[in-house]
Amino acid sequence: MAELATIARPYAEALFKSARTDLDGTAQWLDALAAVAGNARLLQFAESPKVTNQEVFDVVADVAKAALPDNGRNFLRMVIENGRLAALPEMAVQFRSLKNAQSGSSDAVVFSAFPIPASSLGDVTGALEKRFGRKLNVTVQEDPALIGGIRVVVGDEVLDTSVKARLEQMKVALTA
Repeated sequence: MAELATIARPYAEALFKSARTDLDGTAQWLDALAAVAGNARLLQFAESPKVTNQEVFDVVADVAKAALPDNGRNFLRMVIENGRLAALPEMAVQFRSLKNAQSGSSDAVVFSAFPIPASSLGDVTGALEKRFGRKLNVTVQEDPALIGGIRVVVGDEVLDTSVKARLEQMKVALTA
C-alpha cells in the first residue's frame, strides 16, 4: 500500500540513521515488533478510544517478547503516540531494505518441499549467492506443494527448480 510506505519511510530512515552501530540488533527487535503490530486484533485494540497509549505500549512490548533496548522502547512509544502502529510492519520492511543496501546483500526466501538440514543450508546459500551475484540473507519455508526441488525468491527475481514448475512446463509444452 503506497500510503503506508509513504508514512513508514521517514520512520525507517530515522531509525536506520540512529542505529548505525547495531543494525542487526535493531532489525531483530524491529521485526519482532512488526510481527506483533501486523495482528488485526491488536490494531483494533489500539484504535479503541478507551485504551491509553501506555496500555497499547505494554501489550505490544509484552507480546513481542523481545528484550527492547531503550532506543527500541522510545521508538515504539513514538510510533504509538503518533498513531502509526499499523505502519510498523512496513517500517520494518523499509529498514531491512536500507540495511541490505548498505551491506550489499539481499533477502532471499527459499521454498522447499522438505526441510533443509542446517548442514546443507550453507551449501545451498553458497550456490545461490554465486547464481544471484550477491550476498543473501536466506530464510527457508516449507511448501509441500512443490513436490521436490526448491523455489527461490530474491526481491523481484525468482528461481524455480521445483518439480511442480517442471510439470507445469511439460504440461504447457504438451498442450501447445
